[in-house]
Amino acid sequence: MFGLLALLTASVFFGAAIYINLAEQPARLRLDHRAALAEWGPSYRRGFEMQASLAIISGLLGAAAWWQSGNALWGLGAAVIILNWPYTLMLIMPINNRLETTPPDQASEETRELITRWGKLHAGRSALGAIAAAIYLIAAAAGMSS
Repeated sequence: MFGLLALLTASVFFGAAIYINLAEQPARLRLDHRAALAEWGPSYRRGFEMQASLAIISGLLGAAAWWQSGNALWGLGAAVIILNWPYTLMLIMPINNRLETTPPDQASEETRELITRWGKLHAGRSALGAIAAAIYLIAAAAGMSS
């Protein structure tokens, strides 16, 4: 049960993350500097709340599945999904802080470059979600065949 819930939450995390990269970020970059920054702020805050929670929940569920089943793949998947936290704190948060302290009326080409870089780094979060979900899926399949 823990494993399937870990898989579900990692999959939802990945779906939300990839949506940002494939739909929201390209649309945001079509806006002018000011509008792009004004859109990024509330979008980022809402996305952070959802994705941070999903990563923690999925990691805890994956760890519980590992403990329950003894299959280390669940633990590996949990570690990968939790990697989103240090990845975000070390690589993305400095950009977030700069963007959050820039008033939209002062947005510039540098702001656009930061938003573009943010999107590329966010793709790393999408990749971590995909990898975690894939590991969980393999663990679930292994559990069904035993």
